[in-house]
Amino acid sequence: MKKGVLLVNLGSPDSTNPKDVKKYLDEFLMDPRVIDVPFWLRSFIVRGIVLNTRPKKSAAAYQKIWWDEGSPLIVISERLQEKVQQKVTIPVGLAMRYGSMTLKKGMQELVDQGVEDMLVIPLYPQFAMATTETINVKVEELKEEFFPNLKTTSLPAFYHRKDYIEVLSKSMAEKLKG
Repeated sequence: MKKGVLLVNLGSPDSTNPKDVKKYLDEFLMDPRVIDVPFWLRSFIVRGIVLNTRPKKSAAAYQKIWWDEGSPLIVISERLQEKVQQKVTIPVGLAMRYGSMTLKKGMQELVDQGVEDMLVIPLYPQFAMATTETINVKVEELKEEFFPNLKTTSLPAFYHRKDYIEVLSKSMAEKLKG
């Protein structure tokens, strides 16, 4: 079985335009794993209040951090994917849980490269319902509907792993020396 890796991050609006921000916020905030209340209440809060008041403010906030290349989260994630791909011999894909860089597109790109066994790596060290769990659930849904022959495994939380802590510690020590 040909193996591959799918790196997954949170996502971003396509631009700082309030319409793009509104679309992104709707997808993100309507996820029951992000706002864990009954649908009717989540819909009232998100679509009745938040999406009528927040997109312009959020768009202005995104404008303050947006890079010439695009969303910092997307750009940094793409750079990470490129660096990881240079160090391994198997295909490395990238997807976002929310936004236009969908999990389905990321999975499809790997399948198109012949990947039959995919390791999903949520780019969060901790487990949380609103981050890691929503990725794993969506991957399973997509697998069942579109990729029934794809074997998937998800990297478990790694916040407590010795090698992760060492890398963080070294990075901090280097910055504190300067």
